[in-house]
Amino acid sequence: MNLEKRKPVWMALSDFYLDTTLQGLNFRYIARTVLASPYSLNETKRINQHEVFPVLHSNLLSVAGEWSGFDEAWLANEIIASLNKRSFFRALTNKATYILHQQIIREPWKKLEDTYYTLHSALN
Repeated sequence: MNLEKRKPVWMALSDFYLDTTLQGLNFRYIARTVLASPYSLNETKRINQHEVFPVLHSNLLSVAGEWSGFDEAWLANEIIASLNKRSFFRALTNKATYILHQQIIREPWKKLEDTYYTLHSALN
């Protein structure tokens, strides 16, 4: 895994987990970050589900969650630690948690897809 290419994507996706309502500017930032990365939108969705979500989903469930943004070094360290601790049971637990909380991210992800495809079309 190339961390220098992954970190901007992790940071952009972390916006989904802030205790704020995302606006058009946020979706354009995330979409531009994905477009500038070597990852497709489908790969980015997997990165979100398997790398970012397991670390940050609890922020969406917190009464006083983080709203100003996550520190890049902290986020990278947490994701790497989570991946290093990954076992079959942990992966299964993460998948079940993702399925249970998928509705939290479904609408924002749809808005990201729309924004991504709009920007992608404009660039081509």
